[in-house]
Amino acid sequence: MRAAVLHGGKILVRDDVEEPVPGPGQVLVEVAACGICGSDLHFAQHGAEMLDLGRRMEGLARSSAELDLDRDVYLGHEFSGRVLEAGPDTTAPAAGTLVTAFPILPRADGGIDTIVYSNTIKGGYGERMILAAPLLLEVPNGLPAHHAALTEPMAVGLHAVVRSGIAAGQRAVVVGCGPVGLAVIAALRVRGVESIVAADFSPARRTLAATMGATEVVDPRQETVWDRAGAATPLVVFEAVGVPGVLDDILRCAPARSRVVVVGVCMGADTVHPYFGISKELSVDFVLGYTPEEFAASLRSIAEGEIDVAPLVTARVGLDGLSWAFDALGDPEEHWKIVVEP
Repeated sequence: MRAAVLHGGKILVRDDVEEPVPGPGQVLVEVAACGICGSDLHFAQHGAEMLDLGRRMEGLARSSAELDLDRDVYLGHEFSGRVLEAGPDTTAPAAGTLVTAFPILPRADGGIDTIVYSNTIKGGYGERMILAAPLLLEVPNGLPAHHAALTEPMAVGLHAVVRSGIAAGQRAVVVGCGPVGLAVIAALRVRGVESIVAADFSPARRTLAATMGATEVVDPRQETVWDRAGAATPLVVFEAVGVPGVLDDILRCAPARSRVVVVGVCMGADTVHPYFGISKELSVDFVLGYTPEEFAASLRSIAEGEIDVAPLVTARVGLDGLSWAFDALGDPEEHWKIVVEP
């Protein structure tokens, strides 16, 4: 089959990729759409650094398979697809059913494989892929495949909002209106938060932030987000930039007893002044990913019209356009989400 791979830092399209075969508990799907995630863009440029940080990190179970960047790497975890066939002794939706799924594959030994970066697990940048039957979600309400593929990034935002514990009547601040920040804004709106102040240097992203539910948008070159949000009461602040220096600036400026939720993934070494947080009794949480329940809730919100993802899709390309798309997403004024349709 045809599939795009990352090899030597470049996106290549292979015409002779081995066909995936579903085993027990698995389903083979024809990929209908797969969104390009910012983490894929970052991995393409800084994969070796990311792997090195993973090796140095303790306190988490390690994968038994070491990713080899000198081999083809399969990507694509924001997907939807149509069921083709089920593996042995496996119950699955009827052939042709449009589905999406929590992007993991349970193994017979009790471990799991993630559908994100792999030398062996086929991702959504290919014609076909394997999904776990128990984790399949049928796409309801005639939702288009390229909209259903945005379930995954929307779930990232919902998870951050759930973890924040924000309550009705509290004010939210979202620093950074890239894909993660916009997903946070959408989730805040669905949960009924009435004051959402968002900041970004990009005019296009500020416009999208307002479209997704921000009640006020700020150009940091003209004023600070704190000028709009106010400093009299605690805020719930979402750091969705992931650049060194941003977290420390939030700690310096946020009102006393605010909660800071770090959802932007900063890969570089950073410096913070604990004195800022201690002096104001700030709380800081780092969040990543989502739960199966949040994934399902995000699909439901999109399908029922609570979240309109249509304005976020700025281009749709085939596999041969993937390399162009990776480059095009470097300009925030032109593109937010490009969806691949293999």
